[in-house]
Amino acid sequence: MRDVAVIGIGIQKWGELWDRSLRDIWVEAALNAIKDAGVDHIDTMYVGAMSPGLFVGQEHLASLCADYLGVTPVAATRTESACCSGGMAMRSGFIEIASGMADIALVSGVEKMTDVDGGGATYALATAADGDYEVYNGVTFPGLYAMMAQDYMHRFGLTREELAAVPVKSHDNGALNPHAQYRSKLTIEGVINSILIADPLTIMDCSPITDGAAAAILCPLEMAQDYAKGRPIIKVSGVGAATDTIALHTRKDLSVLNATVVAAKRAYEMAGVGPDDIDFAEVHDCFSIAEVITSEDIGFFEKGTGGKAAAAGETALTGKRPVNTSGGLKSKGHPVGATGLGQIYELVTQLRGDAGERQLKTAKRGLAQNMGGSGGSCVVHILEVV
Repeated sequence: MRDVAVIGIGIQKWGELWDRSLRDIWVEAALNAIKDAGVDHIDTMYVGAMSPGLFVGQEHLASLCADYLGVTPVAATRTESACCSGGMAMRSGFIEIASGMADIALVSGVEKMTDVDGGGATYALATAADGDYEVYNGVTFPGLYAMMAQDYMHRFGLTREELAAVPVKSHDNGALNPHAQYRSKLTIEGVINSILIADPLTIMDCSPITDGAAAAILCPLEMAQDYAKGRPIIKVSGVGAATDTIALHTRKDLSVLNATVVAAKRAYEMAGVGPDDIDFAEVHDCFSIAEVITSEDIGFFEKGTGGKAAAAGETALTGKRPVNTSGGLKSKGHPVGATGLGQIYELVTQLRGDAGERQLKTAKRGLAQNMGGSGGSCVVHILEVV
């Protein structure tokens, strides 16, 4: 198996893009990645998208995106794993490059979520849950994550103020990210006193509906120097994926996302490193409690201490374990199919030293954790400077 490098990244401003189509925003991100890499062709491409058929009435994105990028008859595939679709596109491209089937891969993610009303978006997102046992009985994703939060707070003594510290930190970071959907800062009181969605989660604990796309270019590590342009060479050193039961009620522990635990373990083993070797992480904070739990499940903190660590500033830009330097899903936005590649964009930006005001002092190895639904699927990537 060949080693794989990321040689290009692309994104566009995420938000409510009323005057732009899915194909428009995807092409912009893809062209930005191609330009950043300096490649003159691609051998294969993957497009991560959760539910374009429900959001914009468009399926068959492999053909659509290749067509509008002007690269037909390139081999193209759409990947779907709910909110983990972008991360799975990254994994699929990695496998193709590592296997030797292709030398230049475009991996990407996209979602156009604002072309439907709130009810339509809720319906589309609910398809990532168990339709028979959860959705049919009226449970929404805020409701599912609220159950996790209630269980966690009861067992580990997490306070409402500590939980609110997570989105406050995320918005502090997102305010420094020019691509973020929401660049306004929050306060603990503002989070707690905002509209209650599902007790204890308020609207400021919830990631937004977002239009956006992101992309990356992969090649064999042995070819990466040809495209380095004096920049650090970024290796994909670890990849791990796993699944869990789709329904929350069939899990043994509501305060553990086992797919994340297993995916992280596999990625660490492949990279030959452990949690203490990771300088920073982008994790899937679709709700505040998700960041608390995932920061523990990737090994950054002991179970029951993730929220307290966030409240103490340990996950801030200046903390010892920075998490979601981009602003995360909460501030940067959550165009579900694009989120996984948005995380890769942030990792590469930090590893290159190009993050501007939010640049970390130490960024040699980063981790991205992208999951689908209430944690029914997960993929973890570890990237490092070589």
